[in-house]
Amino acid sequence: MMKFGIALAGTLLLAGAVGTLQAQTARAVEVPDYAVETADGDFELRSYPGLVTASVKRSGSRQQAVRRGFTPLANYIFAKNRTGDKIAMTAPVTQERNENGWIVSFIMPSDMSLDTLPAPAGDVLLQEVAPRYMATVRFSGRWSDKRFREQTARLLKWIEARGLRPLDQPEYGYYNDPFTPAFLRRNEVLIEVARP
Repeated sequence: MMKFGIALAGTLLLAGAVGTLQAQTARAVEVPDYAVETADGDFELRSYPGLVTASVKRSGSRQQAVRRGFTPLANYIFAKNRTGDKIAMTAPVTQERNENGWIVSFIMPSDMSLDTLPAPAGDVLLQEVAPRYMATVRFSGRWSDKRFREQTARLLKWIEARGLRPLDQPEYGYYNDPFTPAFLRRNEVLIEVARP
């Protein structure tokens, strides 16, 4: 019994240390400076400022597209295929459907604009995103299609219950790298809605 207690205590200490490290790492990465207008458990209504994104379009499944899209975007921000300085990593990496597959995007740091960002190589596209009003749901766990479908359904039900009108398709937000334990990950589904 004592061995079990020691093992359990060790496991809890390790989980706490990992959680602290993940939290410190997460704080070092810039996230958009949105304003929370309504908070309701896992759900929020947020006002987002205008943003600049670097994006690529990829076909295939959601998982294939996000994997194939990550490399050219990482090469862009880490200056692997262009001249100039590296660009700071931000969160979340986002993914949304389009007519031919998926758009995978990195949000650019808030102190950079289309005029100050280096020109990308290949099919990376820089674009401005206008300010938006977003309904969101936050959850942890693995990045499975089932989880995203379930959370999207929850968010749409929440939107409907509040009489809000969706303006666009769901967008998925990934805040952590694949090496982060699933229970510590921050994942989101975001849907732009009309202001009431």
